[in-house]
Amino acid sequence: MAEISAGLVKELRDMTGLGMMECKKALAEAGGDLKKAEELLRIKSGAKAGKIAGRVAAEGVIGAYLSPDAKLGALVELNCETDFVAKNEDFVDYAQVLAELAATRSPADLAALFAYPGVETQRQNLVQKINENITIRRFSRMQAQSNSPARLSQYVHSGRIGVLVEYEGADETGRDVAMHISFSRPAYLTKAEVPADVVDRERGILAARAKESGKPAEIVTKMVEGGLGKFLAESTLLGQPFIKDDKLSVEKMLTAKKSKVLGYRFLVVGEGIEKKKTDFAAEIAAMTR
Repeated sequence: MAEISAGLVKELRDMTGLGMMECKKALAEAGGDLKKAEELLRIKSGAKAGKIAGRVAAEGVIGAYLSPDAKLGALVELNCETDFVAKNEDFVDYAQVLAELAATRSPADLAALFAYPGVETQRQNLVQKINENITIRRFSRMQAQSNSPARLSQYVHSGRIGVLVEYEGADETGRDVAMHISFSRPAYLTKAEVPADVVDRERGILAARAKESGKPAEIVTKMVEGGLGKFLAESTLLGQPFIKDDKLSVEKMLTAKKSKVLGYRFLVVGEGIEKKKTDFAAEIAAMTR
């Protein structure tokens, strides 16, 4: 058997990012052949990825990219199982790489993003190194209107909420709006964008509540319209109170700043994923049987 030097093990570790013992074992199995050992680890990495792919990955980070000219940007949600891994430097770096790919290569969907060279290999290497299920859940890409003063602003809050805003105006205004969106998460930009069925459903709920009050019909009508106006304001970016000055709506703030918002995107880590609830008492009881 070929002698496995510490230098060779270190070289393989630098190439793969995996543990020293795993690298030494792979080199021994490969007879000291560095390239073959790397291939073996990649194969085993894929096997490990398959074994843990069923685990719920509801933690993670939002990778974000903004081009130097602020005309192109993307957000990517990269998931893992624990918030500890979400802070891992290699994990965060991978999310950033994915965001740049999503922005600059303009993949049609997740399958197209996965198809770029190195994307799946790097994911499997991370699975092997970190020993958690890692998934690329979704991405969102924006491109500012060409031949216009419009550009993008980007804001990521605590690595878990990522926002892109297409706007016209001062840089500070764009960032303020992006921060506002990360806090308030408006469902729509303007009242005109709220679907008719959503408005009708809310009106029906408000009408049923108002009728229970026993007040005259004209008062009930005013109660319904007032409640609907509040609902639309809370649901739309332009109607919401601005986080830096709640005496102003976002729309009025933008008017005062001679700015406007053309569109936005935001992603929230784990949104909509049902997290597994662990019964620790049951697990301990099962272990002691």
